[in-house]
Amino acid sequence: MIGALAFASCYVYSPTGKGSICARSRLLRALLKDGDARFMIQYAVRVREQARLPARLGGFFGAGDVLVPVPRSAPKTGGTWVAAELAQALVQQGLGGMMWPGLRRIYAVRKSATCAPGARPSVASHYDSFRMDSPAFYPASVVLIDDVVTRGRTLLAAASRVREAVPDAEIRAFALLRTLGRVTGVLHLLDPCRGEIRWARGDAMRDP
Repeated sequence: MIGALAFASCYVYSPTGKGSICARSRLLRALLKDGDARFMIQYAVRVREQARLPARLGGFFGAGDVLVPVPRSAPKTGGTWVAAELAQALVQQGLGGMMWPGLRRIYAVRKSATCAPGARPSVASHYDSFRMDSPAFYPASVVLIDDVVTRGRTLLAAASRVREAVPDAEIRAFALLRTLGRVTGVLHLLDPCRGEIRWARGDAMRDP
């Protein structure tokens, strides 16, 4: 298992918090899950704006990055693949060189959003359900793209699969929203951050 993964996110999501900002974060997540192309472009533009600010996400994305969307919880059989739509919108805004959907699920895992905290899929469960297609090229830099990050189990497992396929590549991860768990109040919906997801004590640990 990969030991540490640099990650960034742009917005916060409070599943249970009170107040207008928390309510807006839940609306943002709902709109994101709908996968509307206009919505994706709008928020990809916001990410690009933050990527131009050194104190925010400046330097996180590179022109030569290959953006790899994280698969849905079940093998793709139609419908919207939100991470792929987001990755494509980011590339259109100049945040990366190309989108490559080379990571896939070979069987379904339970959706974390519908699981009790203790029943959510482990890093190992995600890892075992992923397969990486053999790339026809070997990128120097890969950015995993997902819509929402909670603890980071999915991203850590995905990064481990990518590492096996392209062992010399730099691997980072970006999620548009990061979950704030039991935080009861949120001051800002747009709150870019950069941090790390680590493999520690047999689980993923996200900071911040």
